[in-house]
Amino acid sequence: MRISELANAAGVPVATVKYYLRDGLLPPGRATSATQASYDDTHLQRLRLVRSLVEVGGMPLAKVRAVLAVVDDPAPDPYDAVSDALAALPPYVDPSPPYERATAVLDAIGLPYEETAAVAQLDAALAGLEAAGRPLNVAAVGRYAEQIRVIAEREVASVEAEGPSDLATVVQDVVLGTVLIEPVLLALRRLTHAALFRERHPAR
Repeated sequence: MRISELANAAGVPVATVKYYLRDGLLPPGRATSATQASYDDTHLQRLRLVRSLVEVGGMPLAKVRAVLAVVDDPAPDPYDAVSDALAALPPYVDPSPPYERATAVLDAIGLPYEETAAVAQLDAALAGLEAAGRPLNVAAVGRYAEQIRVIAEREVASVEAEGPSDLATVVQDVVLGTVLIEPVLLALRRLTHAALFRERHPAR
């Protein structure tokens, strides 16, 4: 397909496609003349991934490049490959251990972990709650973790049900699932809060 067709299929302006090509976020197409190139479905998939990371995830291009680097050349171990990609996703916090709040809570609720970006993010979130005078105790974190596990188990089962796939595709699917689904979960949580308040406090 021509660059205009690629842009139309991905729903982005041609100028954006050209920018991503210049910046190396999108690989070059197959040259068909001195001034034109042809693109295929792999370019469309990459363009959709980049668009999701930038527009939905709100990620700076430096972080997008980090994710794409993992997708293009994932670590041999699936856990490491996925962890590397997720570490490039927001929110961005100080990555310096120790994460005393997070590790204490995780140990208390029995949730296995390694010192990944998510542990740093949890530690920063708990610190923020404390600073606001709204600390979250272990029991409350445990209740959240129980509900989140139900969602996570369903998501992991869904990935496994798709059958074996190459590691780069798995990493890309996990990244896309995280970036695209978390805003849905956030919106549903807020909508449910509003619905419950309406149910419990009807207008008089």
